[in-house]
Amino acid sequence: GEVYINEALPGRIVDKGITDQNNMGAAMAPAAASTLYEYFAESGEEPDSFDMILTGDLGYEGNSICRELLSTKGLRFGKNFSDCGILLYDRERQDTHSGGSGCGCSASVTAGYVMQRFRKGEIKDVLLVGTGALMSPSSVLQGLSIAGIGHLVRLTRR
Repeated sequence: GEVYINEALPGRIVDKGITDQNNMGAAMAPAAASTLYEYFAESGEEPDSFDMILTGDLGYEGNSICRELLSTKGLRFGKNFSDCGILLYDRERQDTHSGGSGCGCSASVTAGYVMQRFRKGEIKDVLLVGTGALMSPSSVLQGLSIAGIGHLVRLTRR
């Protein structure tokens, strides 16, 4: 069956005052959590109804922060919730402490791993929240906080 974009939800800019450019996961996690919370509040869907819910790229720390933020709002996520950076990199063998580019990790994991699983019929419904940090080299040098944003698409196989 065909895979199509079933729904989309643009995110909002969220700035929690993170200034550490080495911790993009912490800067972007509140935006990803905000978008996911908004989606579930508006749609009436439950996290368990999806085969996969992915962010990209919060890394291990950002993924943990996102889970914690969502749990304080009553949303619990199981094994179907992960992060594209976590899926793309092998933490042990590659000694990665984070992922890479949010848009690069999201694109790579979606175009490769996720689409392959759709084609094999292993999955039928996926939420993907592409994340991004809104900053520039000069804003970081000035010690300004790093805002984040997360846009959601729902991919469904017919």
